[in-house]
Amino acid sequence: MLPADMGGGGADVRRGVMALSTFKKRVDELLATFEGSAGGVPKVSAHSLPESAFGSGAFPEGKRLHLEYERVHERITALSKSLGLQLEAMRIAVHGVDVTFDNVEEEQRYRFHEIRAEVNQTREEMLNEHLERDNKADSTDAGY
Repeated sequence: MLPADMGGGGADVRRGVMALSTFKKRVDELLATFEGSAGGVPKVSAHSLPESAFGSGAFPEGKRLHLEYERVHERITALSKSLGLQLEAMRIAVHGVDVTFDNVEEEQRYRFHEIRAEVNQTREEMLNEHLERDNKADSTDAGY
């Protein structure tokens, strides 16, 4: 129970627990909705196009356009996956706050740290790729 000078009391704690439970329920619903939506990883990754969709033969720009499409598609798929992982981690974290992290099952704690490591690694890879990538769009001769 919180000391009286902190404005606390049993009712405040119960309201806090109820608010947390409501928040956890919303996160769970958000994750389920996201996973089934058009932004979910399965649906985003299913939207790929063959190189021939951008032209073939004597149309080298089509090949470059396809490569750029693939890069953007890969990035969108990675972002979708990252969002889903972060929502899952938030669900575990909210549960951990509700029951104290020490009382979270070992499997969930492991999953939380696994998600954190994966998201951080993906972020680092994207940052490194961005820094290393030679952005040829800035140096192409567009005829101007």
